[in-house]
Amino acid sequence: MDLFFVAAVVLLLAGVVGSVVPAVPGAGLSLVGVYLYWWSSGFATPGLLVLVAFTLVGLAAILADQLGGALAASAGGASKKTTLLATVVSIPLFFVAGPAALVVGIAVTVFAAEYYRTRNAGQGARAAVFAAVGVLGSAVVQLVVTLSLLGGFLLVAL
Repeated sequence: MDLFFVAAVVLLLAGVVGSVVPAVPGAGLSLVGVYLYWWSSGFATPGLLVLVAFTLVGLAAILADQLGGALAASAGGASKKTTLLATVVSIPLFFVAGPAALVVGIAVTVFAAEYYRTRNAGQGARAAVFAAVGVLGSAVVQLVVTLSLLGGFLLVAL
């Protein structure tokens, strides 16, 4: 078995794990694995069209991960200032807290900011729930995408 193939699979598996572990760039690791193998194969496998598809899917997953909570909070009626505040708060939480603390921290931040802005607990709660669901949804998207990248890679490379 080719050493680069094994390294690529290890990176793709790390991407799957990273999709649900904070501070580990799941889709990014998956793409590094795909590109490592592509480079080691003399830019032959996977083919260029498949490589572009893997890249677009991986980049979409990265964007979903970065913006999922903010977009969902906005959809729940949160203001742009609230979504920006939640994004800023999520950065340190992302690096020091576990997944549950990240979701709770974003939800509490969105609730507090929206309640302060509107003086309406219902509106604050709605925006907070949307934000929490967005964060959880982006994690699910990451998991599905990284598993898909792994499966697609194995189909192409084997």
